[in-house]
Amino acid sequence: QVQLVESGGGVVQAGGSLRLSCAASGLSFSSVNMGWFRQAPGKEREFVAAISRSGTITSYADFVKGRFTISRDNAKMTVYLQMNSLKQDDTAVYYCAADLDRASPSSYRIAYERWGQGTQVTVSS
Repeated sequence: QVQLVESGGGVVQAGGSLRLSCAASGLSFSSVNMGWFRQAPGKEREFVAAISRSGTITSYADFVKGRFTISRDNAKMTVYLQMNSLKQDDTAVYYCAADLDRASPSSYRIAYERWGQGTQVTVSS
């Protein structure tokens, strides 16, 4: 049974940093692409970042480029999202997701078959 468990969310002031973690189990972690998405109240879930199986290919939404970094540790079966220079607009529930099938990381929600329960990130002024 695949499980993805996010942690590291919380409340931070604008300009601050947080690092999210997503621990995976029940899958061959080094064989799957991983992604981070977020959903703010009243909005659609949107792509944030993705990383390939080996970690050599990454992609980002334009609104986080230069501020967020996705990485992974296959030995620990964990994917990370380092978030710097946080803005109030970054307030959302952040979800990690696993793409079990594709060769390259995708920015499309439909590409991801397994999802975590989410972790809340709140950026205050």
